[in-house]
Amino acid sequence: MRDNNVDQALKALKKKMQREGTFREMKRRNYYEKPSEKRVRQKAEGQRRARKLARKRAIREGLIAGK
Repeated sequence: MRDNNVDQALKALKKKMQREGTFREMKRRNYYEKPSEKRVRQKAEGQRRARKLARKRAIREGLIAGK
């Protein structure tokens, strides 16, 4: 714990779990997902990751303005 402060430690844990996608994973596992729905979701997630990576690369190379 951070200096025996439970609230700060809990906040840090929640933030870390949010970043790692643990909450999203738990919510997703609450119900059955058909294989076809799983494929569609995974494809969409992959496209999102690819777009994000391409955008970061373009910003780094100076092709588009960053934040």
